[in-house]
Parts: sequence; structure tokens; C-alpha cells
Amino acid sequence: MSETAKSRAAALSHLRRGRLAKGDPIPLPLTMAAIFHAPGDATGFDQYGRFSNPTWDAVEHMLAHLEDAPCVAFPSGMAAISAVFFGLLKSGDRILLPSDGYHTTRALADRFLKPFGVAYDVRPTSTFLDGGFDGYRLAFVETPANPGLDICDITAVAEAAHKAGAILVVDNTTMTPFGQRPLDLGADIVVAADTKAPNGHSDVLFGHVASRNEDIIAAVSGWRETSGSIPGPFEAWLVHRGLETLEVRFDRMCASAEIIARRLENHRAIKGLRFPGLESDPSHNLARAQMERFGFLISFVLASEDKAEDFINNCALMQAATSFGGVHTSAERRAKRGDAVPPGFVRLSVGCEPVEELWQAIEASLDGVSG
Repeated sequence: MSETAKSRAAALSHLRRGRLAKGDPIPLPLTMAAIFHAPGDATGFDQYGRFSNPTWDAVEHMLAHLEDAPCVAFPSGMAAISAVFFGLLKSGDRILLPSDGYHTTRALADRFLKPFGVAYDVRPTSTFLDGGFDGYRLAFVETPANPGLDICDITAVAEAAHKAGAILVVDNTTMTPFGQRPLDLGADIVVAADTKAPNGHSDVLFGHVASRNEDIIAAVSGWRETSGSIPGPFEAWLVHRGLETLEVRFDRMCASAEIIARRLENHRAIKGLRFPGLESDPSHNLARAQMERFGFLISFVLASEDKAEDFINNCALMQAATSFGGVHTSAERRAKRGDAVPPGFVRLSVGCEPVEELWQAIEASLDGVSG
């Protein structure tokens, strides 16, 4: 971890310190309110729960500290992505999406943007630069892509997109601000599902948009207020609490993933292993250049659908679940979610369990399906 990242992590749980009066609670209070006392001219004060909430303010303050940019919170990662699209695009615009990224982003474009007159094209993450960006209002990348973990060069894409007059949006869900910093690499907007590692306990949906462009922040904030796409205060409180431990959890998860990926590389049951931290991974050199950590996601292919399901279901320290980034290790056979991957494709999310015990459980389950 860089010294800047260490400093950012150290200050994270003390951001409220300067605002505390004697006798104030140090943990963030939960403000459950739809209305606020607002006599006369209440400009600058909380008035109505669709406009603002002190608990949102606190979690947005933490996210802004991590991103080094203003942030707007949303009730899910897809709500954050939707705010960017509906807040910034108009009929006649054309956008570019990853063909191998999170499938719901493409579904949103196809089912809702296209009927409103916004056209879209798709392109693989690993070759996202090919073809250029002329004619696009917005380019959207997810790197590493979920679930295949391909990577694109954010700086190069940003330069090419900007030269063509396009906005670059990066979905940084798989990495968090401790693993990769797209805004520092030239992106205009970061979106993320804080449902994953930032909250870390798999008990809340949440998302955010970050940008250093005032007009973009104003547009997505206006979309949130007008559409009512607002996070609940209790959800914001849970994410605030989760963010306080993000750095230590993320460090454990990434370190364990590096160990486990190297051991998976030598297991006879594993094919098509992808993890950016492996020297053998086709994205490794780029990952070293633009990522601060290699993440906690690993993907690979087992011989069949049944073997993949048996591996997941029979591993004593693994949950069969969609989503990722929780304290528990989880895995999913992604073909059943509609991704264009082989039937035996597995996305593994490494959790916070002690790594040797976790590996023993993974190895035992793999041995059971390798015959």
C-alpha cells in the first residue's frame, strides 16, 4: 500500500472528530427521519428526506475521502449507474459498453436507454481501445471486468475518449478505492456497488458516483432528488460502519487471494485460471501498472456444470451465493446468471477466513471433483 493510501486509511475512521462537541457520540448516530424542523427560510438545512439526510452526509464524506472527489450515494450500484446514464444522456447520444462486464448494465441500455433514443455498442474489455471513440457521448468500462477479469488501460482509454469528446465512466466495484483509482488515471466518473467490499457484510445494497467535475455531480444529484433514487438512512449507516474496516478487510482478502491463486495454478482440476496478480495472467503487466492491489476475485473453469456446482456446494468454508466482497468466501457458477462463459466457469470471491484453513477447504473440495 502506498503512503498516500495508508494516510487515507488512517484518517478514515476519524473524519467526524473535528465536528464533535463535548458529549457527542463518537460512533455515527442513525438519523431516521423523513421530515425535519424547518421554520421560515430553511435554506442550507435538512428539510425533507428525499433531499438530504445527516447519515447520507456522513457516508458521502467517507466515500469522498476515499475517492478524493465529491460523491453521491445511491440505494444500489445499478442505481448509481442509472443516475449517470439518465442524468447525463439525451436522445441521439451513442454510448459504448463492455461486452464482458456486468450484464445488467447492458440490459439497462437495451431495455430502457434504447427506447429513449440512446444507442449503444459493445466491445470486449481487453480490446476496448480498438476502434476508437469517435461519435460516442460516453464510454463505460469495468476493469477488471466481472466475471472474466480482463483489464483495459484506463489512462489510454481516457486519453482516447477525451480526444474524441467522450466522457469516460469506470465501474470500480471489483477493486474499491484501495485497489485502483480510476479518477487519478484520467476517468471522469467512477461508479461502484458498495454492496460488495465497502460494506463487506452482505447485509445492504448501496452504491455511489464520484467525480471531480462539478457539473457531473450536479446532474447525478439532481437525478437522485427528482427521481427519488435515494438510499435509506439505515443502509447508509451500515455502509458507514463497514467502510471503517474496509482497508483491513481488503488487505486480508487480497493477500489471501494471491496465495490461493498461485496454488490453484497447479491444481489438476483447474483450467482457464484468471487472476491479475499471477505473472502468467495476460493482464499482469497492465495490472501492475495501474492497480494498487490485485483484488480478491479469481475465476477459473472446471470440467462441467455438475463439477462446478459440487465444488462450491461441498466446500466447507465457501458460500454458494451471487455478489462478492463479503467477509465470507463465496463462489458462483456464472453461466446460470446469463454470462457468456463455459458451464463450469466459477467466480471465486476470497473472504477474510485464515488463509491456510481456507485453502485446505478449497483443495479438499477440488480434489473431490477432479477424479
